[in-house]
Amino acid sequence: MTLLGYARVSTREQDLALQQRALREAGCTRVFSEKISGIKDTRPQLARLMHTVEYGDVVIVTRLDRLARSTLHLLRTVDAIIKAGAQFRSLADTWCDTTTAHGKLLLTVLAGLSEFERSLIVSRTQAGILRARELGVVFGRRPKLNPKQRRIIAERYQAGQTMAALARDFGVSEPTIWRALRGAGEPLIARAAPDKGAVATDMLAQFRDLRPAAARQS
Repeated sequence: MTLLGYARVSTREQDLALQQRALREAGCTRVFSEKISGIKDTRPQLARLMHTVEYGDVVIVTRLDRLARSTLHLLRTVDAIIKAGAQFRSLADTWCDTTTAHGKLLLTVLAGLSEFERSLIVSRTQAGILRARELGVVFGRRPKLNPKQRRIIAERYQAGQTMAALARDFGVSEPTIWRALRGAGEPLIARAAPDKGAVATDMLAQFRDLRPAAARQS
């Protein structure tokens, strides 16, 4: 059995020495330490600890807030430790000790309360969304085109303009123009772009017509 410690402070200016000493005194032969905010999802030393822990080990922290940023995060981390065949203990929070039956019971109750709280939050959120929709609140991103712009786009499309030209004029993408036309009920007809070869031939013919008669004869 190996006792593994985890110490953390939030800023570079804070000192890890007190936590490290307390963990050493508790019997930890290896202490994983880092200076990083608790709200960070990625903690390199905590990840190393979780990869190091083996069956029969005990993970120890000085306080629960050094390990987890929330009740749910705590429960998930402790669950991962237990699934690895190890145990968990907090020095300051004596009730949180999975090496005892009492500690395991309290964590089980805490997990049930956390799940109950989560279900309440979900149900309240859903009720709030339904109520907001009844009051006319529209969710999602703000439309790139207002109703007047969509009407103008539909009129110009009927007049023969291409989606590419409309997208360029209104500063949006072609899919946005396509959705605007679809919402306006316009039949979406693919309009081919002018043939570059035909345009070049046309321009050459116009240039020849502009030349003096003597030059045309040569």
